Amino acid sequence: MQQEIFQPQDTFDPKWYIFKNLEIGKLYASLPLADLGKCLPPPESQGAPRWLSNQGMFGLMFLKHYLNCSDKKLIERFNTDWSLQFFCQKVLGPDQYIKDMNLPSRVRSYISTHADLNQLQAILLTHWKGDIENTSALFMDATCYESYIRFPTDIKLLWECNRWVHEKLVFKLCKLTATKRPRNKYTDQKKKQLAYDRLKRKSYKKGRVRKRSLLYLLNKGLGQLQDLLNDQPDVVLTLRQYQYIKTIKKVYQQQYYLFNTPGAKIKDRIVSLHKPYLRPIVRGKENKPVEFGVKAHMLQTGGITYFDSMDFNAFNECKRLKISTLKHRQIFGHLHQLAADGIYPTNENRRYLTARKIFTNFVPKGRTTLDKAEKILKAQLNTVRATHLEGSFGNHKNHYGLKKVKAKGEQNERVWVFFGVMVANALVIANRKKAPPNRIAA
Repeated sequence: MQQEIFQPQDTFDPKWYIFKNLEIGKLYASLPLADLGKCLPPPESQGAPRWLSNQGMFGLMFLKHYLNCSDKKLIERFNTDWSLQFFCQKVLGPDQYIKDMNLPSRVRSYISTHADLNQLQAILLTHWKGDIENTSALFMDATCYESYIRFPTDIKLLWECNRWVHEKLVFKLCKLTATKRPRNKYTDQKKKQLAYDRLKRKSYKKGRVRKRSLLYLLNKGLGQLQDLLNDQPDVVLTLRQYQYIKTIKKVYQQQYYLFNTPGAKIKDRIVSLHKPYLRPIVRGKENKPVEFGVKAHMLQTGGITYFDSMDFNAFNECKRLKISTLKHRQIFGHLHQLAADGIYPTNENRRYLTARKIFTNFVPKGRTTLDKAEKILKAQLNTVRATHLEGSFGNHKNHYGLKKVKAKGEQNERVWVFFGVMVANALVIANRKKAPPNRIAA
C-alpha cells in the first residue's frame, strides 16, 4: 500500500492550511493527541461522551485551559469557531451544534476515571524531548494550586452542615412523607447566624457562643434525622446524601473535640463540606500563610515544568529529592546540575547528591571555598530557579485557569491542574518549533 502524501483535510478543506499557521494550529501540532487517545477505552464503550473521539476529548481539555474560559463559554466558542472544531477533530455540520453545556465536565470526569496522569505525562515529555534543551539541569520546588472555596472557618462549616441536615434532609423528608416537623431552634439560630455574619468584629467569646449553639443544633438535627428514617422505612436516601451525612458526622466529631480541647490538632481535618478531601496547606507566606488545594511538587528542565507528586495532604517536599532525580534520569538520561530552595539541603540529600557528583546551588557547609567558575554556576542556577521555575507558577495561575480550581471532586481537580500545566508547556514547545515551509523545495 502506497503512503498518502496529502491528508483528507488538506485535500477537501482549505481552512486547514489557515488553521496550521495560527497559534492554535501550532499548539495542535505540538501535542501527540493520537498517542494520548490510546490511553482511553474505545469511544464505543458505554459511558463515553458521544460527540468526541478519544483524541477530541483530550483536545477539548487542552482548549479549556488554552482559552481560560468556563465550560459554558468553551462550548459556545466550539459551536461557532471552526478552528476549535479542527483542534478536536469534530467539524460540525451547518445544522449541528452541541447543546450539552456540561460536556467539558463529563469529559473531565471520564478522563479522571479511565486515564493515568503519570502515563499521560510520560507520553507528552517523550514527545517533547527533542525540543527540550539543557536536559542535564533540574530545578524543583513545591506550590499549591488553590481550590475554589470561600475561606473556611469553623463557624461557617458548622452552619453549612446545619443547613444541609435541616433544609436538605429533615424538612424535605417531612414534606415528602406528610410528617410534622420535629421541634428545634433552627429558625432562631438562622437569625442569630445572620446577625453574627453582619458583625464587623467577631470576638473570641462570641465565636465560642456560636460554636456551642451550632454544635448542639447539629447533634439534635442528626438525631431527629435518624428518628425520621426509623419511622419511615420506605424512605431511601441516595448515595450522595449518604456521603454528605457521613461527612457531616465526621465534622461534628472533629469540631466537638476542638471545642472542648482548644489548641488541639487533628489529622485529616475537614475544612469544606462540599470538598471534604481538602486539607489546610501551611505555606508560610506573608500574605497567605495557609492555602486550601492540591500541593504539587514541580520539576523543571529546559523551561518545561512537570509533576513529581500531587497530593491534597501536606507533605515535606525535601524528602522527594531522591525520587525526583530518579524520574529525571528515567526521562532525560543524565543529570549534572540541580537547584532548589533552602528546605532541600539536608545532610541526607547532600550525601546523596555528592555521591553522584551532581553540582547544586546549595550553600556549602564548613569552610569550603569555591572557585570563580563554581560561584558563577551557582548564581546562574539560583537565578533560573527563582525566575523561570517560580515564575511558571504565576504564569499557570494567571493565564491557564489555575488561580482557583473550580472542578469538583478529588480526581477531577487533579485533571484540571494537569492540563493547565501541560498547555503552558505545549505553548513553549510550539514557540520553539520552526515555522513549516510554505512550499516544497525543488
